[in-house]
Amino acid sequence: MITYERSGEVAVVTVDRPERKNAIDREAAEQLGEAWDRFEADDGALVGVLHGANGTFSAGADLQAMDLADGPEGWLGFTRREVSKPTIAAIEGHCVAGGLEMALWCDLRVAAASATFGCFERRFGVPLVDGGTQRLPRVVGLGRALELILTGRAVDAEEAHDWGLVNRLVDDGEALAGAVEMAEVIAEFPQETVRTDRAAVYDGLGASLEQGLAAEAWHGSRALDTALEGADRFSAGEGRGGEGVPEGEGSERD
Repeated sequence: MITYERSGEVAVVTVDRPERKNAIDREAAEQLGEAWDRFEADDGALVGVLHGANGTFSAGADLQAMDLADGPEGWLGFTRREVSKPTIAAIEGHCVAGGLEMALWCDLRVAAASATFGCFERRFGVPLVDGGTQRLPRVVGLGRALELILTGRAVDAEEAHDWGLVNRLVDDGEALAGAVEMAEVIAEFPQETVRTDRAAVYDGLGASLEQGLAAEAWHGSRALDTALEGADRFSAGEGRGGEGVPEGEGSERD
């Protein structure tokens, strides 16, 4: 149902419930929470990828089972928890309702060309309770978030990319490979600074500029040893002329 697999330094968490379009029931929610606990504790896993099997990301909560329960980690098992390492959603097919909320929990999103996004639970009066009302405006802005939340309309992958909801577009069937590729790029960098910079971004959300700068300074101070090591490597000739800088990847499709 929920699997956890390592591909080098990348952990892939997969939802595999084809009979329910990867919708989440209580058992799946519990397993998702356990998977992300495992990721956080796995020192060899530097980046996590959330994936839906069989060409669908997730249709959200399993409305046929209707057995989810609220808890500290969220209805879907993990959406109110934090991890200290980067995460990427690999999206094929439908990423709707709670599935969209799961994708928004991730830091980045890679989507296939035919992927579909939306708050489809609007049709049935099901509220967004796994972070969607809070994360969606932070990603796409207030007006666009309210449009999706209030109208429940479908958004295709191109529009989602234009809005910034999707970071990278790939061909159908390539979302997982594209997300793993992005994760491997992130995993190559000094991880202490990757994590402190990521934490500074989140700690500054909703804060004043003064508070945000203070958070940035505090997190940055925790990575000074790594910075000094990097400066020594640069002085020794590494990375001159932009060597080692990843190429831009706004869209991988022709």
